[in-house]
Amino acid sequence: MQQQSLDTIFDEYMKKESLFQNKNLLSTNHNPKNLPHRNKEIRSIASLLAPSLKGNKPSNLFVYGKTGTGKSAVIKSVTEKLREKGEENGTEVKIVYLNCKLRKVADTEYRLVAELARKFGKEVPSTGLPTDEVYERFFDALDDDKRILILILDEIDSLVEKTGDEFLYNLTRVNEELKNSKLSLVGISNDLSFTNDLDPRVKSSLSEEELLFSPYNATQLEDILQSRADKAFVEGVVGGGVVQKCAALAAQEHGDARRAIDLLRVSGELAERSDAEKVRGEHVDRAENEIDRNKVLEVVESQPRQSQAVLWSIINLFEDRDEMIQTGEVHSLYEEVCRTSGLNPLTQRRVSDLISELDMLGIIQAKVTSKGRYGRTRLIKPAVSVNVKNQVKNLLKEKYYFG
Repeated sequence: MQQQSLDTIFDEYMKKESLFQNKNLLSTNHNPKNLPHRNKEIRSIASLLAPSLKGNKPSNLFVYGKTGTGKSAVIKSVTEKLREKGEENGTEVKIVYLNCKLRKVADTEYRLVAELARKFGKEVPSTGLPTDEVYERFFDALDDDKRILILILDEIDSLVEKTGDEFLYNLTRVNEELKNSKLSLVGISNDLSFTNDLDPRVKSSLSEEELLFSPYNATQLEDILQSRADKAFVEGVVGGGVVQKCAALAAQEHGDARRAIDLLRVSGELAERSDAEKVRGEHVDRAENEIDRNKVLEVVESQPRQSQAVLWSIINLFEDRDEMIQTGEVHSLYEEVCRTSGLNPLTQRRVSDLISELDMLGIIQAKVTSKGRYGRTRLIKPAVSVNVKNQVKNLLKEKYYFG
């Protein structure tokens, strides 16, 4: 019976006309050739990296801006064209791109340098060698031939958070060790204040050139979405106002083009699942709720149990009082949660750090306010909708046995 039911679902799906003609164009992994409203940034980066075509080392470049402002897409587009132009002119410009958020690739200094060495054909074991030897193998591999290497470290702030900034200092000084090759670094970060916390030596070496990507406004996002929608959907299936609504909602989220594209794609998927003939505004509303829920639940699941216990305490305190709460109150309930769930309680200072991390992730809001002569305190509340908050609570209760 179950098999027959599944056959029916799949057969019915195959008979339906899809609203999409090329859904891949709405994937966050899609790298478009045309990047609207980024001509100034494209020209700036191209000019900075152009010296590599004559065998000269370009300045190190640090690119920063909010999520979804086109940083990675622009860097990839410019460097790919640079590599092609180098081939035409007989100059080897090697581009190496690493996402520093990837586990087992960039979560320790050893693994990151080992991965770089492997990209140049040097075999390095996953563990076991002194870090100095791994660096030596990487430098030897890099210096095997005369070339310019442009190393792109995306989410570079995540790397420094995990490994410290000594690794970056070593890389910025690598050219002193090389005889044939030359290395330039391109760092990409969503954290606009990232360089403020770097060692001054690293900061001066890394940020020889800096470029800020400003958020897209609603009109620019509408242009980006419309160019994707025209090719991604069957003609005429996107209802009036849908693209504009997706753009307006994403503009409220720091001009995030990724969010705008996700909203449009999920809206189309929801319309298709409900057998609608067109994508309409109601599908955008449902898509917004679904994306927010999925994103928050995914982040909560990825947190350490201690952070989950702190979040559980915040949610329950807020539900009982329906007003902003203070760190001390959170810590008191958190200690009770630890006793009932087998965790060793952390100090209030460490819990305060975990609250800051949850605030940065956008799951809670924590703002410092003055109490006059009584000093300053931090007021905390959930930063998600009631519906999502309830789903987070159920997740923590059912999967992690809090409660």
